[in-house]
Amino acid sequence: MTTAEATRVGSSGIRPSSFGKLAVGAVGIVFGDIGTSVLYAFQQVFAGPHDIGAETSRAYGAVSMIFWTLTLIVTVKYVLIVMRADNDGEGGIMALAALVSRIPSLTKRATAVLMALGVFGAALFYGDGMVTPAVSVLSALEGIEVVAPGMSHWVIPLALIVLVGLFVAQKMGTGRVGAAFGPIMILWFIVIAVLGIVSIAKTPEIIASINPMYAIRLTIAEPLVAFLSLGSVVLCVTGAEALYADMGHFGRGPIRISWFVIVTPALYLNYLGQAALVVRQPAAASNPFYLMVPHLLLWPMLILATLATVIASQAVISGAFSMTESAIRLRYLPRMTVIHTSATEKGQIYVPLVNWGLCVVVVALVLGFRSSSNLASAYGIAVTGTFVITTVLITVVARRMWRVKLWALIPVAGFFFILDMSFFLANLTKFDHGGWFPLTAAVIIFTVLMTWSAGRKRLMAALDKMSMTDDQFREFLDTHDVPKIPGTGIYVTFSPRLPLALTEYVQRGGGMAEEAIHLVVLGDTHPFVPEDERITITEIAPHLTRVVARYGFMDVPDVAHSITLAREAGLTVPLQGAIVVTHSSRVLVMHSPGMPRWAKHLYAFLLRNSTGASTYLRVPPSRVMEWTTLVKL
Repeated sequence: MTTAEATRVGSSGIRPSSFGKLAVGAVGIVFGDIGTSVLYAFQQVFAGPHDIGAETSRAYGAVSMIFWTLTLIVTVKYVLIVMRADNDGEGGIMALAALVSRIPSLTKRATAVLMALGVFGAALFYGDGMVTPAVSVLSALEGIEVVAPGMSHWVIPLALIVLVGLFVAQKMGTGRVGAAFGPIMILWFIVIAVLGIVSIAKTPEIIASINPMYAIRLTIAEPLVAFLSLGSVVLCVTGAEALYADMGHFGRGPIRISWFVIVTPALYLNYLGQAALVVRQPAAASNPFYLMVPHLLLWPMLILATLATVIASQAVISGAFSMTESAIRLRYLPRMTVIHTSATEKGQIYVPLVNWGLCVVVVALVLGFRSSSNLASAYGIAVTGTFVITTVLITVVARRMWRVKLWALIPVAGFFFILDMSFFLANLTKFDHGGWFPLTAAVIIFTVLMTWSAGRKRLMAALDKMSMTDDQFREFLDTHDVPKIPGTGIYVTFSPRLPLALTEYVQRGGGMAEEAIHLVVLGDTHPFVPEDERITITEIAPHLTRVVARYGFMDVPDVAHSITLAREAGLTVPLQGAIVVTHSSRVLVMHSPGMPRWAKHLYAFLLRNSTGASTYLRVPPSRVMEWTTLVKL
């Protein structure tokens, strides 16, 4: 049974033999980001843009805040609450927004606003994804400054080599490499747990910091210090969204087991160990993680940390690919080349444009910021913004879908909203220290996503006016002598209206294929559409049949597969030598209300550079004809 198959049967339906494999795989893929945050999160509290000084009371307060941030944000909010809101087994903010959009009791305006929030959350994810590989790999390789200070000038070149190599390797697929991720990350968590235990044993009183009163006392005694610390403390949960986003790949159960049994204890122990070290040696706050490592083990630890951060980066890159594919299917991005690198695992894809775009940005970030401390200052705004949006969306789901009573919902939702907003506002104080970058990137990406959605709706409305209804076309065929062209024509569209490639040609005196199939490829807000529910066949007119093929936003549209399913469902049209006819549009920007002129130009640019329907639907070029219409927008 493949991972994807195991996922779709749900946690309770996964075979025991697969459950263990999925749990190990989850450790490797899901927890790479949050697991490597120990390299820089606690350090940033004292060595970040708001240097608060490594005093004992502050060390106790900071590690207490980290402990309870992990507990409240990850364990309670994501693992126990948010992961219950699966969209047919899939997770992630786009899947959550799509789930919300299907709530019938919401008004159209409310649905549009909530969907826009989800799209902005996706844009923030991209901003986060740009920073994660750079800060993770740099933080690991900066161990060289501890291991061999004379080689510190090699940190940047080595980071660039590792990162560029990672992006180059994407086109080969992650299947074989992914098999090694779980064991490597399990070793990582064992090692960081042992390091923490050794340090705690030297200063056992640090265990008392688990008491939330230490965080509360720091907040009361030094409210400004506590508030500014939140901007760094939140780095310990930067991978929390991955738990939810990867739920579709591994299932809720394996992720929860991995979190409680392996990841949580290791993180708690390592952060407590770092705090214990800072209490003993305040100067160690400059790099408490590597300074916990025995000198003889520094080089092996450096290698293991680099491997772990590469795995963390891989998970974020793969997540960006999956997010892009979902956005395409949900009509928030133009069609682009998506390569499936595995014949059995749907989740293993490669998007060249996204891959190389991320590569360029990540290289620029490393060269521009030059240290993990500087990059960590840029980290956080995007993450905490996503936290706030997730809280809003899950509150709507809890009220409208789960029917949670207001007396129970308001205190819980209010608590997490205040908590998330506190982290978000604390991170805004780092705006001038680099926090502007992921936020700016997110705004740009959000603008692209919403412009494409709005432009496409206007284009579809314009094409609808140019199109004929089924009744009008039948009447036209009854009153005109339309020549018949030998063979079968398959007219592909992405909406139910009759294809302009057919109606315009016939109206202009052209002929019509002896047998015509109108293949409608429709997207769905569900991640997957069952094979037995995918195809609907309707006879529109003599020798004209409409085949509607519905695909979820995690499915792979395919013309040949759709026709095969249609034949199994009763389609008897001969397909030998059939020609596939697609339609494309070109936009002429006009002065008209409803959409800013700059947005129209942006949409026209995106449309010109989108992947053609035949390529997207994997139709052999030798069998394709394309009909192009110029539309005034």
